[in-house]
Amino acid sequence: MAEASRWHRGGIPKHKLPFREEEIRTTPQELLFYIIFLIILCILTFGMTNPHMYYLNKVMSSLFLDTSVPGDERSNFKSICRTADFWKFMEGPLLEGLYWDSQHNDKSSRIYYENIVLGVPRVRQLKVRNNTCKVYPSFRPLNMTDCYAKYTSENEDVSDFGLKHDTEWKYSAPSTNSPWHQGFVGVYRNGGYLFTLSKSKSETKTKLTKLQQNSWITRGTRVVFTDFSLYNANVNLFCIIRLVAEFPATGGILTSWQFYSVKLLKYVSYYDYVIASCEVIFFIFLIVFAIQEGKKIKEFKSAYFKSIWNWLELLLLILCFVAIFVNLHCNIQNFLLLEPLLKSTEKYPDFYFLASWHIYYSSVIAITIFFAWIKNMFLAIIIYAYSEVKTDYSIDRRPDFELGKMIKKCYNNVLEKLKLKKPEKDEDDKDIKSTDLAEQARREGFDENEIRSAEQMKKWKERLEKKYYSTEIQDDYQPVTQEEFKDLFLYAVELEKELHYISLKLNRVMRKVSALPY
Repeated sequence: MAEASRWHRGGIPKHKLPFREEEIRTTPQELLFYIIFLIILCILTFGMTNPHMYYLNKVMSSLFLDTSVPGDERSNFKSICRTADFWKFMEGPLLEGLYWDSQHNDKSSRIYYENIVLGVPRVRQLKVRNNTCKVYPSFRPLNMTDCYAKYTSENEDVSDFGLKHDTEWKYSAPSTNSPWHQGFVGVYRNGGYLFTLSKSKSETKTKLTKLQQNSWITRGTRVVFTDFSLYNANVNLFCIIRLVAEFPATGGILTSWQFYSVKLLKYVSYYDYVIASCEVIFFIFLIVFAIQEGKKIKEFKSAYFKSIWNWLELLLLILCFVAIFVNLHCNIQNFLLLEPLLKSTEKYPDFYFLASWHIYYSSVIAITIFFAWIKNMFLAIIIYAYSEVKTDYSIDRRPDFELGKMIKKCYNNVLEKLKLKKPEKDEDDKDIKSTDLAEQARREGFDENEIRSAEQMKKWKERLEKKYYSTEIQDDYQPVTQEEFKDLFLYAVELEKELHYISLKLNRVMRKVSALPY
């Protein structure tokens, strides 16, 4: 009986709460927990970026890409299409940009006074062997005997050529650290024919002239890389620059470039230590999420993998662990390689390897935060849906607030006194009127059963309309009890009987009307 009384009040026993109500209770906690995780992830994502990265890239690209060749305002690195144009750029805008501060020939150059050139720049080319493709026999009489195919590692030329006594004429084996380069018409590995520039502008110009006169670039040349690195102490940023000139088998030159501004010196300021603490918190959150997903997999087994959202959870976890691994690898490589590279003042310091790993980390963390926001949107939709149906599982509802009824009653009284509304009859007048109607029905010969049935239907109608059709509570959902459901059912049965009785009467009337003579 205790349970029945709770049911009539619209509730159920507290110890038998359904699972969906437990979800309603726990999902907001999960959303709050996940929002904190998302905030930490956003701090890590945007904390490693710096507005100065964009401006440093913009300044350097304008200097080396948009500066015109002397005597030809329309010619720059972007417009190179011939070998002669390439050498004009090397001896013109490139030298003027690298040796911008020409007063310090014996020291490291400072571009725009603030960006120091680390070590010395390096120029590297990759070639293919002759006869890596076949000439159709009919064209051999036209003096077409040589054939240089597109670049592949199998077609690469590794033999010495030209003067053969300097490193720029001898093949250097590729390094195992630096990544391969994806160009327009090929994927190029490391190594090749290298020469480094000097700290002296005049010596560098002499070396470039010598290379041009001795045909360092041949028909077999497929790509030339110009690599150098800068450091700006004002914003603690390294700028790693690569200018690429591809010589495709079709002829001509295709130019491309890469400007990477990265922060290799970490944990210098207080803000950096805040980022470091966020990295630790992020790892703790990730361990907690991994444990939760492991429990779900153990509980649901194969059924766990039937939900696409569970796959999203797993994908997000994998991406987070990959991001942690890449970031850890970047920090380890910075610790091992940064100091030796900075000491290489007379050699080319290969910062491109370190910059590439930071780019990988940026890409992974960007993909991670994308899927993290998708999951956040999904959780928000769940919370919204549960808030819409939460009243279905409410317990011990609070009574309606009476202030609205009091205001409405005062409002109606004012309208009645101003004679703008007819006064409403009280319940006693309604009872008297109902009694008079019953007596009148008896006098007109209605059966007592019909009168009692009509009175019962009227009571049901008034009670149900008072609860479910009142304008005072039209926006408030009211749960249906067992007793009210019984009243609704009986009321519907009686309405069906009345409709059937009225239908029979209408049929008799229609038959009589159709029988009338016209």
